[in-house]
Amino acid sequence: MPIEIVCKIKFAEEDAKPKEKEAGDEQSLLGAARGTAAPRDLATFASTSTLHGLGRACGPGPHGLRRTLWALALLTSLAAFLYQAASLARGYLTRPHLVAMDPAAPAPVAGFPAVTLCNINRFRHSALSDADIFHLANLTGLPPKDRDGHRAAGLRYPEPDMVDILNRTGHQLADMLKSCNFSGHHCSASNFSVVYTRYGKCYTFNADPQSWLPSRAGGMGSGLEIMLDIQQEEYLPIWRETNETSFEAGIRVQIHSQEEPPYIHQLGFGVSPGFQTFVSCQEQRLTYLPQPWGNCRVENGLQEPELQGYSAYSVSACRLRCEKEAVLQRCHCRMVHMPGNETICPPNIYIECADHTLASLKMLSILWSTVTSLWLRQELWPQEKECSLCHPRPGSEEAGGGYTLKSLPSLPSDPTEASHWPNPTKSQRTRSPDSLGGGSEGPCFCPTPCNLTRYGKEISMVRIPNRGSARYLARKYNRNETYIRENFLVLDIFFEALTSEAMEQRAAYGLSALLGDLGGQMGLFIGASILTLLEILDYIYEVSWDRLKRVWRRPRTPLRTSTGGISTLGLQELKEQSPCPSRGHAEGGGASSLLPNHHHPHGPPGGLFEDFAC
Repeated sequence: MPIEIVCKIKFAEEDAKPKEKEAGDEQSLLGAARGTAAPRDLATFASTSTLHGLGRACGPGPHGLRRTLWALALLTSLAAFLYQAASLARGYLTRPHLVAMDPAAPAPVAGFPAVTLCNINRFRHSALSDADIFHLANLTGLPPKDRDGHRAAGLRYPEPDMVDILNRTGHQLADMLKSCNFSGHHCSASNFSVVYTRYGKCYTFNADPQSWLPSRAGGMGSGLEIMLDIQQEEYLPIWRETNETSFEAGIRVQIHSQEEPPYIHQLGFGVSPGFQTFVSCQEQRLTYLPQPWGNCRVENGLQEPELQGYSAYSVSACRLRCEKEAVLQRCHCRMVHMPGNETICPPNIYIECADHTLASLKMLSILWSTVTSLWLRQELWPQEKECSLCHPRPGSEEAGGGYTLKSLPSLPSDPTEASHWPNPTKSQRTRSPDSLGGGSEGPCFCPTPCNLTRYGKEISMVRIPNRGSARYLARKYNRNETYIRENFLVLDIFFEALTSEAMEQRAAYGLSALLGDLGGQMGLFIGASILTLLEILDYIYEVSWDRLKRVWRRPRTPLRTSTGGISTLGLQELKEQSPCPSRGHAEGGGASSLLPNHHHPHGPPGGLFEDFAC
């Protein structure tokens, strides 16, 4: 049966305080041995923190007016710092950028650009056969009659080949080119390569990117100088107007890099007969920023071409590729000037389907740009929610006023299928359009490459020929003076100087500038640094971890229960808690083996707890 010993221990009043102090010291040592020390309180942390003013506002000491003023000063400085930090963060998130222009040093040699020229008239009238006139009736506006004036509806002509028609009936450069000089050296039609555009058969000088021609000096006479006969007698007569009808006479010219295909119907400039046109060029190397500062297209670094049919990416190549996909999707063929190996559209599909598709694509691009600019206006100025392309606002009496942007109908996304036009992202809506409208272009979204070479132009002209030269040219080319004035032109393209302009977009406010400004504001208002923030985070971690340990710690059953001066111990508990080694005794030996120092009569005297336990 269990034996229970009841002891009543009393201490003298004068001995109670030292013993309590010893017990407290022992409890502190045991607590220190069991785990870490208790976390610092706020006053202790504030007195040792490097945050200016925190020790005077929250440190140890009496509370009074001085401490209150310090607390107000600390809170005011903290609020001012947070306001300045928020302003800096908002400015950084707008991703501002600037444009830096750096004129390069003169170079001994500069690569001459590619020059593409097209006669505005696509088909020579004398080169059209009866079959050509029949097949091109809807395209040219000519009546489908033969040379004798009879309608050819009852005749059976072979299926037309559009490439053959353009190649055979287009203006031949060998007939148009009267003289050619490049940097003082003679050139000929063999130095031009054939290229097809919306104007039909065209010609490009210095088209090979692997063997471009150098220009060794600036100024007139150091570039390309050609004299052309535009052959106005070969222009088609106008019976009725079509989409391809042209009232102009002359040539279209585009100056571009060798890696960029000509997009001459949009980017070319006109040269009129009867004038000598001087084009002074300046090479410009443009560098744009990618996301998040800009919206340029980053090169992928792969070896294969990014656009099928073109060796490098450009906005012109992207637009031609996009137009080809739209025509191919709707007409199941492609036009001659479009890249690829698909079937060429016959002449009747040109006017009935392809031209209408391109016209619809252009109109949708214009509408898309207008609507996205209105979306952008609503995002930047939400208080101005009225526009001219939306449904009338309820209560509006005028037909043209009181419109809300929320009433905009959903736009068709493709000339053929609305489901193929993706929704614009915010970056697409805020992209600035380039010269091709390569920004927010809806169905033809063609971002500007991050590195681009273009040529600035200054154009001037003088009238030719004068009276003396008109007679000379008429005798030389066996033409009359009127023909010379109406058909001959001179084009002179040259570099102004062998220097290039480097225009680069740069981030106006980067991460390093943001961190520097934040550090300056932090030091000015609260005298803190990154290490101060680490101190605060360390204190928060210390307090939080101590609270969590208190919550997770399970309470232990007390080994002793003391009431007043009486302590009750069970025998089994006494054996388990005894620090002394266990001693064997005969069963039933009585309680004498539990008396203090029973087996150590001559042992050293110990404390009360040790004597009793042993």
